[in-house]
Amino acid sequence: MSDDVVIQFESVTKSFPVPSPVGRHFKQVLLNLPRYLAERRKGERFVALREVSLEVRRGECLGIIGRNGSGKSTLLSLIAGVIQPTTGRVRTEGHICPLLELGAGFHSELTGRDNVFLNGVLLGMTRRQVRERFDRIVEFSELGDFLDRPLRMYSSGMIARLGFSVAVHMDPDILLIDEVLAVGDEPFQHKCLERMKQFHARGVTMVFVSHQLDQIRKVADRVARLDHGRVSAPGVAEQVVAAYEAESAVEQKA
Repeated sequence: MSDDVVIQFESVTKSFPVPSPVGRHFKQVLLNLPRYLAERRKGERFVALREVSLEVRRGECLGIIGRNGSGKSTLLSLIAGVIQPTTGRVRTEGHICPLLELGAGFHSELTGRDNVFLNGVLLGMTRRQVRERFDRIVEFSELGDFLDRPLRMYSSGMIARLGFSVAVHMDPDILLIDEVLAVGDEPFQHKCLERMKQFHARGVTMVFVSHQLDQIRKVADRVARLDHGRVSAPGVAEQVVAAYEAESAVEQKA
């Protein structure tokens, strides 16, 4: 991997076992035993990514677009190290901050204040660093009086906003963003997008997955398209997005 490359996929394939439609309850297995055994023998697998080779350079923002189920979240999870490739190799360099599932690791019985510390430490900050950034995190979240209420009283959008606010006060080398700029109302979304631009200006490497193509245009340097687990060679953001929009428009008319 060359010095300016911080994310590299080398012929990566990722597959998952296909869940059996037969229930796992013992009685159900007995009642459907022939079918259950036949499915186990098949060993069927769903291939989420197929022979993906890809490089992301230091300081670059790579946008990833594609329809639901095309493999976008699987690709991000491989970069984050949450899952491992079935074949091939994924190499990364630097501290990774994944904004994949905002609020993951939060505790519903703890207050928003307590969850800021919990999530910050889980993401790699020390308690001292969380304390130093606490006021900025709270101000960014715009949660006000809810901060001292238990998380079970929060809406899903409020939880996502708190999770985003903690994550964007990290100091990552690589930032992974999966459809998280849709949290909150339009002014909050705009603030999130501006924070992404600030990361980009600071030289943070980003991989940005979104269905909101205007956001991809505003932030990404290059864009790659995923289709049924296969990735296209990354190209100029405006050109790739425009081609994708044109193809989608034709399919909608058909």
